[in-house]
Amino acid sequence: MAQELPNPEEFIDGQIIQSTKIYDRTGEVLLYEVHGDQKRTVISFNETPQYAREATLAIEDQNFYQHAAMDWKGTLRALITNIATGEMSQGGSTITQQLARNTFLTAEKTIQRKIKELILANWIEEKYSKDKILELYLNQIPYGTNAYGIEAASQTYFNKPAKDLSLAESATLAAMIQAPSYYSPWGTHTDELINRRNYVLEQMYKLGFIDEQERESAQKTKLNFASQNIGTIKAPHFVMMVKGYLGQKYGEDIMEKGGLKVITTLDWGLQQLAEAVVEKGASRNTDLYQGKNAALVAQDPKTGQILALVGSKDYFNKDIDGNFNVAVQGLRQPGSSFKPFAYVTAFEKGYSPNTIVFDLPTEFSSYTNICPLVNVNYNDENPLCFHPQNFDGDFRGPVNLRNSLAQSINIASVKVLYLAGLNDTIKTAQNFGISTLTDPGRYGLSLVLGGGEVKLIDMVGAYSIFSQEGIKHNQSIILAVDSAKGDVLEKYLDQAARVIDQQYPKIVNNILSDNEARAGLFQTSLSLTIFPGRDVALKTGTTNDYKDAWTLGYTPSLVVGVWAGNSDNTPMQKHAGSILAAVPIWSEFMNTVLQNYPMEFFNKPEEIVENKPVMNGEYIIDGQVHNILYYVGRDDPTGPQPLDPGSDSQFLNWELPVKNWWQNLPG
Repeated sequence: MAQELPNPEEFIDGQIIQSTKIYDRTGEVLLYEVHGDQKRTVISFNETPQYAREATLAIEDQNFYQHAAMDWKGTLRALITNIATGEMSQGGSTITQQLARNTFLTAEKTIQRKIKELILANWIEEKYSKDKILELYLNQIPYGTNAYGIEAASQTYFNKPAKDLSLAESATLAAMIQAPSYYSPWGTHTDELINRRNYVLEQMYKLGFIDEQERESAQKTKLNFASQNIGTIKAPHFVMMVKGYLGQKYGEDIMEKGGLKVITTLDWGLQQLAEAVVEKGASRNTDLYQGKNAALVAQDPKTGQILALVGSKDYFNKDIDGNFNVAVQGLRQPGSSFKPFAYVTAFEKGYSPNTIVFDLPTEFSSYTNICPLVNVNYNDENPLCFHPQNFDGDFRGPVNLRNSLAQSINIASVKVLYLAGLNDTIKTAQNFGISTLTDPGRYGLSLVLGGGEVKLIDMVGAYSIFSQEGIKHNQSIILAVDSAKGDVLEKYLDQAARVIDQQYPKIVNNILSDNEARAGLFQTSLSLTIFPGRDVALKTGTTNDYKDAWTLGYTPSLVVGVWAGNSDNTPMQKHAGSILAAVPIWSEFMNTVLQNYPMEFFNKPEEIVENKPVMNGEYIIDGQVHNILYYVGRDDPTGPQPLDPGSDSQFLNWELPVKNWWQNLPG
């Protein structure tokens, strides 16, 4: 075996480098070519900054200057650390092993290759000094985006020679070595990159390379990355998402030099339209509402395939952080677009669309000695009090759940969340694919008004489950990946599962596609939501501070979500809500696209007749008027009437406004 190995004194080019090509779903439109050309400028050991050398040692091989080619203690320590943390934060290979592998060997993971790696590593250790090995390593390793070696990486990501790298920049480049595409500053895991950079700095501090002040200063440093020079590219946010996926699954070497053919789920025609309407809408919002950015995701709900994805108005516009993918990376508050999760949970528990709740000034806080339950003071901003208002400032009295959802009535919706249960509603959202509500203890009843952060791509996936009457199809961006030899490495496989009984999403679909029911909400903009001859369900959302405007709409065959706002969380102009900022973008896209889709209607839900008048649309019962908690135990709504309704913590909060309203009702 040793006779088959190359001479480590002769650096060879190795295998033939072929570019990876990323296509649209037809396999005919080339979106991007990941070139195999290696950008590399060799520099000497003394030209590499000390910070860069030390940062690399701290994260890749802390005992480099003490061990031989193999570091058994380091390998064991890395294994223990990774098991303890549940993350691959530390690698087991020494720098010499990595140099041997990256320079002379293929990426195949076999015992034979590992043996060859160890033999070569020993030869390298015998031939070269430690400083020379580190120099060779820093000139050889890939940093992503075809940048090989630290000099090319420094120029690529910071637009400066390596000798001018700061401590924070050096630690960032060291952090990228493990998985350059995944940790790319232009990709979708920038938070993970910063976390790993800070971990590198912690290790440097523990090893005595830097002091505490240097560590803290570097961890607080906001990095100024160079603009990405990626040549010809179509659908850049989508392509960068695909590229990150490929790098993580197949490795940087295979992705950049392996000649993969990647067929994605992207519909190039829909993508071009999506980019055009987002650019037009965001430009309009900039002029009218100071909302400079927008994003759009379109999905086939029957397969989970992403058809179009626009992460910002302009990928290359640094003024709006254009390369930041709001659709995938952005954690934004969804406003009222979160409400369907509470309603579908309530329906699942037995509440009907005709169930009556009262839309009246209501204080939901338990601090009743501070927050009055009657004559609620809406000028009181005490954080201990919670008394939401409706978007129009009106109160409608008794309202059924159907109209409450269709017209997005806030006070009634908070009551629905309470009836459905906060934790159960969060569980429903999680089952529907909302991945960000990981700490239920953070949220209260304001969650139904958008008090938690979500991602646009998750919301589109979740609304796809409504579209498919409770069937979840896992989201996908890849149809097929073939090797350079034509071998199929990966092929789309529909993974579907029912997450809720079909009856309850059917009710939501029926409500959200009712043009007449939502007329009061959209008023003069209603025409933007009507598509004659077909059913189109729609839900909007706006945060109280006008930082986020959402529109999510769907048919049985297409789901489209739009976000509008500013990437830096700057509020839009007051009253620039979803109907003004997001609906026009969504409507223009749907009007054009639906011409190529069949006329479809949602299946109607079964008629529900409950054994309780309050759940059948009545609120004057036996000549009396009470809030729903008088008649219904919230955990068992179809069960017997509560013997002691006052034991419910919200009973008085809801009952006193109802009594006050009834006593003061004219006539």
